[in-house]
Amino acid sequence: MRLKALILGFISLSFFLIGGIAFAQQESTSILINVVPASPAPGEDVGVYLSSYSENLDISTITWFVDGKNVLSGVGEKSLMLKAPNSGQETKIIVKVKSQAEESQVSTTIKPSYMVLLWEATDSYVPPFYKGKALPVQDSFVKVVALPEITLGGVKVDPKNISYTWQKDFNNMSTDSGYGKNSFVYRNDYLENSNNIGVTAYLTDQQYSSTGRINIGMYQPFIDFYRKDLKLGIDWNNALSDSHFIKGSDIIVASPYFISPKDIRRPDLVFNWYINNSIVDISEVEKNTIPLQVEEGVTGSSSVRLEINNLNKIFQTAKKEINISF
Repeated sequence: MRLKALILGFISLSFFLIGGIAFAQQESTSILINVVPASPAPGEDVGVYLSSYSENLDISTITWFVDGKNVLSGVGEKSLMLKAPNSGQETKIIVKVKSQAEESQVSTTIKPSYMVLLWEATDSYVPPFYKGKALPVQDSFVKVVALPEITLGGVKVDPKNISYTWQKDFNNMSTDSGYGKNSFVYRNDYLENSNNIGVTAYLTDQQYSSTGRINIGMYQPFIDFYRKDLKLGIDWNNALSDSHFIKGSDIIVASPYFISPKDIRRPDLVFNWYINNSIVDISEVEKNTIPLQVEEGVTGSSSVRLEINNLNKIFQTAKKEINISF
């Protein structure tokens, strides 16, 4: 009878030990594993960090496995630095934590991805043949396009088949977020010098994600003057210097940069021309053009100034003045 009880007790003890070992192999809920950055680019340096609200990790033996290989082990080894794998590949990280009471583990997978953010001011004017980007000014519209590169099974996922969460100045833009919404349009504030735009792109199963963030500054509109030849047209390659010499007659064309709207013929923009501080009526010609005529035998110099005002956006103004010698 005693032997039977001893056997039953041994069986019960064995079951308890086996159950304890099985429990130790499960993912710990009290230990957190954090990857920084959360969505690294291929080959980017990555930090993996452990934290716990109940375990004293500083006195625990921590062993790190990267793709099954033991890469680090020791007491209090709470972090690991490594490089993200190539695009389309994954790195599996398993961390085993052994304390006096029990042994547990946590794991994570690093899945790299690219994120490119392109932007432009959609209502900003630039002259013909301008090789640069239209820049945003106060109270203008800016469009940001997200181009994530998420590879699944060796195939790049179409950006239109991805969900996006947009942020403006760290505030979630829920209306502009959603499936296939890889572009975001906003109107900048004349009180701010720049706007911070962020986006997270993720697949519907949320197994792969990519993030990006960019600061978009605000610029001031300005004016350049160009000479117009009646036969050759406007010389867009050479802006007039501060001291421009004319003989007989000449035509000066003004081109504003980055002011809105894009069509400068719109009545929103008012062009006021001045010669020696006296306003000039140019109603018979295009408002960004002023013809000049020098009387025969007269020499000297005069100042020509242009002021542009936007009737609908009072903070969008530009002015330019040059000296004309004759």
